[in-house]
Amino acid sequence: MEQESVLITGGRGLIGRHLTSFLLEKGYKVTHLSRNAEPSESVAAFAWDPEHDIIDYSAFRGVDHIIHLAGANIGEGRWTTSRKSEILNSRIRSAGLIFRTINSGNFPIKSFISASAAGFYGSVTSEKIFDETDPPADDFLGTTCRLWEEAADQFQNSAIRTVKIRTGVVLERSDGALSRFLSAAKFGLFPVLGGGRQYMPWIHIADLCAIYLKALADNSMNGSYNAVSPGHISHKEFMKILARVTGKPFFHPPVPSALLKMVMGESSVVALRGSRISSEKIIGQGFIFSFTDPEEGLRDVLS
Repeated sequence: MEQESVLITGGRGLIGRHLTSFLLEKGYKVTHLSRNAEPSESVAAFAWDPEHDIIDYSAFRGVDHIIHLAGANIGEGRWTTSRKSEILNSRIRSAGLIFRTINSGNFPIKSFISASAAGFYGSVTSEKIFDETDPPADDFLGTTCRLWEEAADQFQNSAIRTVKIRTGVVLERSDGALSRFLSAAKFGLFPVLGGGRQYMPWIHIADLCAIYLKALADNSMNGSYNAVSPGHISHKEFMKILARVTGKPFFHPPVPSALLKMVMGESSVVALRGSRISSEKIIGQGFIFSFTDPEEGLRDVLS
């Protein structure tokens, strides 16, 4: 089979770095669209600046698939008006620029695979298990994910197979939520945020990369898929397991919700709320998770 080419936006972020290496190992040719067009050792990079509608058309020559990971970190910083605008525009405007570019250049793209987030279902803690048939929430997270996915849907409307990956908390040690927990764990602290009863939909980075690979290779995949492990767990249970895996006593000073709200403002909902999310749709598609037990997943990530 002829080598297929994948163009990744956000290829130097947490997921992008792992996914790039994973796809190269699987025999794909990988290139990046990046604000910094300096190539890495193994990947050519092409310049773009979505805020100013700047993009290198040559990035799309010979490309079979696009994986759109670019977007400002939702969990980083207070949600000021300008920050909210940046979070939205970094996803929606960038997708629009790609769409206009492939249309005007008549580039024959086979599939467009977009990141999305478990936040589609909103900042809630409930006993409901959400699946892909549930509507988006009307809070900031739900609205952001809805608009993010609608930006991807324009590719579907142009007969390009489109897949949207609604991702939970990614277990990866060097960046993201887990790295912040590990920073406290060095001092024997495993703080429980709020009441600790909020669920924490999670996925091992290896499983997430494998889902993206399946989305590339499986032409029957269309629409939205939850990328979360089938093993449901609360935040407090997760911190207990992290203490066990790191071999330390579970000293868990409570962090009151009011304190987090004071420090983080509206964005504190990312840490304080969370519900269970179903992975049945991706499993029904034939995907097999390598990590369904959080302790096993953490031990692997930290080994």
